Amino acid sequence: MNDARSPVLDRPDAPGVTVDITPSRPAERRAAHHRTQRLVRRALAVAVPIALLAIWEIAARVGLLDMRIFPAPTTIVGQGIDLGRDGRLLDDVWKTLSRVLVGYPLGALAGFVLGIVMGLSAYVRSALESTLNGLYVVPKLALLPVFLSIVGFGEPPLVALIATTVFFFVWIGTMEAVAAIPEGYREAARSLGLSRRRTFGEVVVPAILPEVFVALRVGMGVAVLVIVAAEFIATDTGLGFLIFNSRALLINGWMYVGILTVAVLGVLLTILVGAVGRRLTPWVRSSTGSITR
Repeated sequence: MNDARSPVLDRPDAPGVTVDITPSRPAERRAAHHRTQRLVRRALAVAVPIALLAIWEIAARVGLLDMRIFPAPTTIVGQGIDLGRDGRLLDDVWKTLSRVLVGYPLGALAGFVLGIVMGLSAYVRSALESTLNGLYVVPKLALLPVFLSIVGFGEPPLVALIATTVFFFVWIGTMEAVAAIPEGYREAARSLGLSRRRTFGEVVVPAILPEVFVALRVGMGVAVLVIVAAEFIATDTGLGFLIFNSRALLINGWMYVGILTVAVLGVLLTILVGAVGRRLTPWVRSSTGSITR
């Protein structure tokens, strides 16, 4: 007699035989353990920044920190609200964001295409890899004077700097991902009679997308870093200029507002890239939980 609490499944190929499909207790315990771990990780992700801000606030209020150099977080928030009300903060955020949104896709697309070509062709890789590796190790900010000399001041050199920075990260990630595709994948495609076009679309692209999106996430973070640094010296708008100019004017509260805004902007942009990656690579999410581990 079957336990009334245990759902069973009749096997059509064997009348009268039933299979118990109730999850085993070890499986239930593992699932509960994983849920607990997720909750703990999420709690830590929230609790640690809050605790650090609370320590900073207390240390500033009791005099352990010089408020002229390290204003209390509540003071910084108040000054940020004031900057937001007069529109200056939003203008600077938009300037920085618009530069990233223009330069990032240009560099990502160029890096993706060239990475695929070099990954698939040993001859192209041999011809170009050493030159590109030499350019890769050059600090990207060192290229800013070159772009200024070529296209002049304004938005173009900043966009070119971002595109160049992102290009190298995506190029390397894509090229290595293509080269690392197991040969068995291609052999399976040939045995099924797939054309080169179908092999590329149904084998190569799905195999490299997870690594490509890792490179895209890294590239996004570095793009924010580079544009903020470039705004220190090449323009009078953007979050980089807000940070640098506030320090020059000894308005340290505004400086911290700019720094925190850059941090939030960078996190949001990388989360966005990761979300797109998870949507486009559901097979990775189902097998590993996330492409952004």
